[in-house]
Amino acid sequence: MSEWPINNAVSPVFPLYSRANVGEIFPNPISPLNASAGFQHNLEPGWRDAFVACKVWDDSFYDKSQVPITVLPAFGSYLYINMSLMRLFGARVPGMSPEAVDLQYFGDMPGIPSYESERRDFDEDPVFEEKAGQWLAEEVLGATGLPLYDKDRQEVLEIRRNRPDISSMTDQELRDRITSFDYILRPLFQRHIEASLKCGVGLGAVAQFAEAVGKPELSLVLVGGLGDVDSAIPSNKMWELSRQAQAPQIAAMFDEGVTGLRERLAASPDPTVAAFSANLDAFLDEWDFRGSAEWEIRAKTWSLTPEVALGTINSMRSVVDSESPQAKNAQRAKEREEAVAGIRAALESDPEALAQFEATLNGSALWMRGRERARTTAAMVIHEIRLPALELGRRGAAAGHLKNVDQIFMLFASELDDYLADPASFTEILAEREASYLDLFNYIPPFVVAGEAPDLSTWERVDSGPVPSLPAGGEIAGVAGCNGVARGRARVLLSPDDPSALEPGDILVAPITDPSWTPLFVAAAGVIVDVGAPFSHAAIVSRELGIPCVVSATGATKRIADGALIEVDGTTGRVTVLEDAPSTAVGAF
Repeated sequence: MSEWPINNAVSPVFPLYSRANVGEIFPNPISPLNASAGFQHNLEPGWRDAFVACKVWDDSFYDKSQVPITVLPAFGSYLYINMSLMRLFGARVPGMSPEAVDLQYFGDMPGIPSYESERRDFDEDPVFEEKAGQWLAEEVLGATGLPLYDKDRQEVLEIRRNRPDISSMTDQELRDRITSFDYILRPLFQRHIEASLKCGVGLGAVAQFAEAVGKPELSLVLVGGLGDVDSAIPSNKMWELSRQAQAPQIAAMFDEGVTGLRERLAASPDPTVAAFSANLDAFLDEWDFRGSAEWEIRAKTWSLTPEVALGTINSMRSVVDSESPQAKNAQRAKEREEAVAGIRAALESDPEALAQFEATLNGSALWMRGRERARTTAAMVIHEIRLPALELGRRGAAAGHLKNVDQIFMLFASELDDYLADPASFTEILAEREASYLDLFNYIPPFVVAGEAPDLSTWERVDSGPVPSLPAGGEIAGVAGCNGVARGRARVLLSPDDPSALEPGDILVAPITDPSWTPLFVAAAGVIVDVGAPFSHAAIVSRELGIPCVVSATGATKRIADGALIEVDGTTGRVTVLEDAPSTAVGAF
């Protein structure tokens, strides 16, 4: 892989691709080094392995395509998911369907070619449908724990504990470490995708039970407030830090601003400040890998930019105790138990259906946890690639071979040895490649690719002009992510890097969210995202924290003015502008 920008082949057999879901973790273009040594390099084969493990087809299936990458290609260096393959998965799993896959995994995508328009003559396969049924019964509904996921976590924690002193490693040792984690990343990604597929099946089955008893509105309540969801853990720990930061001597230091705050805290002789500083350091050490687009090795995580984490803690300081993540989760858990009791009562006369409901409920909760656990564990490994790459970049920049540290991420893995042998020969190549990479951020990738990837020159530009904001009374129809209704001022944020912009009671309006956004949810009264599905990160975390959420609210960041008074109805999936913004600020993607 060395073509730049990265444009993988479109499969003639499975020609439909979507940015939904993958846009959560890769809102930006993938860097060459991450594509060839980290994420795409390992997730592509891991995803193939996951489909086989789910028994919807076997390894010989991939020979039909004759295209090297079909599951997770990049077009214009932006990653896409093969929607055709996901639909085929839905067609072969009993109780699922291609249409259910569209809703659970991709959200509301008007104008997408129907499944019927691409149906293949081999899609229905009784042999694999029977095998998939066995997989569903035994591994989705019959599972009782996450032993492999727990084992993976322990193995990765051991890797982190035994991390060598990166700064003392030779250039060759750094280069070797960058490419040394394939052995664990591929199976980690396989398990992440398996859990994702199982979770989607579980959510769909729960929704069917809610529909069957005449309570479709309970489908999301039944999977809320689960607890023990990895992506929500940092929010709880940040909350604890925010309570400690209310101490007068610590609050005064926060009031001076977060820039340089960590250093000021560490230098303070005050014992209260010193205790807080030690707790903060422990938090940043534990969650050093967390950050926006954290599966991109070029991303700046909390350990590299602690001001982002400190800014979020600062925003939490003014949130009242009754709005704690724990309190919200407890309320959502109570609502879930009440909903479960209601459906149990409705199914009491049908023991078989009741047993199926219990298995479905347990399976959906288990695999939601499994998905977030594997996702977090993989992010830890990606950080182990990031650190040696950064050190190699620092050395290259110090020697004048690179114009900045981050240009190291513009190398492809196949170029690492040549770079070590003659780094000066890459100076201009990497500078040109970086300029091209940064320019890609100015494009809006087409949300769907059907049949042929459009040339980059035809893509819409970010700076193509403002979009008129919705007036008072205007609405956006999205997809329900978490039940409930909230009113508040819209706060349109395009990244989680400025948490100070979000005040308690605001409604967060974002293009898409990944785990680094999660702590912002604590202060928010509601969440709206442009792209998403009931299965996406924003919806899962909102259900844990009990925050009304609407996903797949197409164009919300463009059409809702920052500061407008809005209502988010997470039960119906509707967003309504109640009052114009006090200024003319317009959200922009």
